[in-house]
This record gives sequence, C-alpha cells and structure tokens, in this order.
Amino acid sequence: MERRIVTIADIVGSRSLPDRSAAQRAIEDAVTRVERDAPAAEQPLVATVGDEFQAVHTELSAALRSLLLLQLALPEGIELRFGVGVGGVRAVDSRTELISDGPGWWAARDAIEAVHRLQDRGMPKARTRVVGAPEEDADMMSQIRMANAYLLARDELVGAMSSRARRLTYGRWAGRTQRELAEEEGISQPAVSQMLAAAGSAALLAGLSALEGDDR
Repeated sequence: MERRIVTIADIVGSRSLPDRSAAQRAIEDAVTRVERDAPAAEQPLVATVGDEFQAVHTELSAALRSLLLLQLALPEGIELRFGVGVGGVRAVDSRTELISDGPGWWAARDAIEAVHRLQDRGMPKARTRVVGAPEEDADMMSQIRMANAYLLARDELVGAMSSRARRLTYGRWAGRTQRELAEEEGISQPAVSQMLAAAGSAALLAGLSALEGDDR
C-alpha cells in the first residue's frame, strides 16, 4: 500500500440548510475554483453519499493548503468539516467502479469524529483534524501533531471571519492588490486594509507560507 493523505468532509448543519441542492452546487463550484487556482489533489474533493465528500493528496502540506483555500472560498452559510487521514491506501475492485480502502481511510474517519469531539468540548469553530494510521513512523506522527496544533489556531481565525473577509483573504493569497479587491467589493482600499488586519489575514497567510516551506 502507498501512503496517501485522504480527506473525508461533511457539511456542517446540512439538515438545516434552506436549499440543500444549492449548497451542494456551491461547494462543488468552490472545489473547482481551488483546484483551478492551486491544483494539488490526486483526487479533488468529490461527493460520495449523503452530505459527505472525499479527496486524496500525496502531501500533507498540499492537502492542508487546499482545505484552507476551500474554507475561504465557500459562500456565507456553508461550511465543511474535514477529517484528514495519513496512511496506506489500496485499490479495491468493485463491479461498479474502482474504489480504495485501507488504514488511511480509517484514520480519516477517526479524524472527522475527532473534529466533532473538539466542537463538543468547547471549540465550536474547529473544522479540521489529522490522524495518522498506527503504522506511520515517528517523523510523520510528529508532523501530524504540529499540524493539529496549527489547525486549531487556523480554524479559529477562519471561523471568526465574515464572508467578505474570507473573500479578501483568498484574493490576497491569489496575489490581488488591495485596490483591486476594493473595486471588486465596492469599498475603499483603507476599508480593505482594516478588514484584513482585523481578521488576522496576514497571520493566516504567513502560516500557510510557513506550512509550504516559505519562511519569509
């Protein structure tokens, strides 16, 4: 089996959404945007059953980048939870299609359940958790522990952002100037600067750069 970074995502509060079909389309549009702007997935996030989605990456940093950008790209009122598993994955023949299974997927299921537990323990903005399969080596488990510490702070920042602040943060990540973003939003450039500062966008994007090995 080859190690993969696999993600199981579910829709937060899916049963209470006023238009479930519209939410599904919005999520899929956001996934398409992220994969266009930062292609990294071996299998981009795709709907599976109910309110769940699955994705496959080869690198943990690439997976966490994609999930952050997806959080920023989702419209107001639509959120996802992410359980990220690190471990071996194997192909399984099926009469319907080729599917995969293995410790990586079992770890991802454990991870999304861990997100639910964090929310129940007084961290309602928690959205992402990483779990390694038992056979993963000490170096990878150390990376996972550091990733989870980072994700707790990251999710708090994103969870406190308004939809406009998320759009502006995504735009800054994509290299758009504050003036360009102000014109798109119909507000002043100083208002954009103030909103980004209040939301902690610079810290969020600096954390993303550090995650990808750019410590500038």
